[in-house]
Amino acid sequence: MADKKKLIVEYSSQSLENAKEIVSYLQTNFSEKEVTNFYKVLADFENIIILYPTIYSQSKKKKYRRAVLSKVLSVYYSVRKNKISILAIFDNRWDETSKISRV
Repeated sequence: MADKKKLIVEYSSQSLENAKEIVSYLQTNFSEKEVTNFYKVLADFENIIILYPTIYSQSKKKKYRRAVLSKVLSVYYSVRKNKISILAIFDNRWDETSKISRV
């Protein structure tokens, strides 16, 4: 069986800023357990998309994919030849869907 090329996952500055905002929100309103869970969900997501980069549905108009990781967390990403770019991370409780067009 041929070896599959290993994809790298790269976070955009926008997605890192989104993650900081979510962590700050979780620290303010919930326990540290929720922050740990947030990081675990992201790590699990990375492991999944490295193996199956096209598992989540692709936007019809844009070239990105949306992964709904829980009822409160979505990640937007794009797949290139050897790289997966995390474009944005959104808490679904916040109305930020209009921001994705800027990504």
